[in-house]
Amino acid sequence: MSMSLDTSSTNKTRHNLNDYDEIWLFGYGSLIYKVDFPYVEKLPASIEGWERRFWQGSHDHRGTPDRPGRVVTLIDSPDAMCVGMAFKVTPDVFEHLDHREKNGYLRHEVMIRFENGESKKGLIYIADENNEAYLGADTELNIAKQIHKCMGPSGPNAEYALELAQAIRALNAIDTHVFAIEAYLKQWGDTE
Repeated sequence: MSMSLDTSSTNKTRHNLNDYDEIWLFGYGSLIYKVDFPYVEKLPASIEGWERRFWQGSHDHRGTPDRPGRVVTLIDSPDAMCVGMAFKVTPDVFEHLDHREKNGYLRHEVMIRFENGESKKGLIYIADENNEAYLGADTELNIAKQIHKCMGPSGPNAEYALELAQAIRALNAIDTHVFAIEAYLKQWGDTE
């Protein structure tokens, strides 16, 4: 795999973490349910103007360079609201997170809205169309077919999709894109 897919060193230069009084990280994909980092506090939250899409390739976790899986990223969508989980973290967790999210994701600042109506500036990882692992739009059926047959070091791609759908439901949220893909996978017998 070419090193140009690896964004970890770029992310280290994107934000001076010492400039933040407190650091909130917004998770909208596997960060909701696979919390392999320490945090100070965890709260359901949302961000406006973004929608989840299975448009990012996973060459390192849920697929391989020869057969990339598909994982979620966010796309601009002015009227949308994306529900996820916000984590209050310390700067040292980004050593791990920059590595975990290195396959095309870049750190960005975003306004995070909490359920109590309060908003805070936070950080988020987004993989846009300019990264080399980006796979882009396709029908939900085709995306589900690709997910169905991919596996990587972190396990089956279908497991990622099914766990994400479950995590979104646990937040009392609806994501028609994720749920449509989940429905295909369940129909094909990818359930535990």
